[in-house]
Amino acid sequence: MDNYDRDDEPKAVQLDRNWNELLQELRVSQTGVQILTGFLLTMPLQPKFAELQSFTRNAYTAAVVLCLLATVLLIAPVVMHRLLFRHRLKETIVLAGDKLAKAGLAILAMAMTSVAALVFGIVFGDRAGQVAGVVSVALFLVAWLGLPLVLARTSRR
Repeated sequence: MDNYDRDDEPKAVQLDRNWNELLQELRVSQTGVQILTGFLLTMPLQPKFAELQSFTRNAYTAAVVLCLLATVLLIAPVVMHRLLFRHRLKETIVLAGDKLAKAGLAILAMAMTSVAALVFGIVFGDRAGQVAGVVSVALFLVAWLGLPLVLARTSRR
């Protein structure tokens, strides 16, 4: 039986459980994206930042924009809950929070890919940065999308 759709569980209990599970997941991802964003925002203060070439400068800009967007999306469910607290919209909040979290995690993967390209580009050159970006995309696709899809398919059998 699927843990997320228990027939013997009252709807209110299920929504509370789903919301708590979502909050636990958000805590992990929010912390990571906030630390990453903070790191990126300090980079322009470094003396060598002015020496970045166009590839690494573009990777940096993409990483900052994506980290900020991921931060917004991953924190939005908490803000939404706070603003809609006691409005009897728990199901709406849980469903919207789920969508925001998925979008935030997808954007976070893109941000981390940009950071990998940035760091490898700075340390080893543009070509290595490009390779690191491609490898990062492949790793995220396999670990964050492919593996769950395979597990879902095999668990149905």
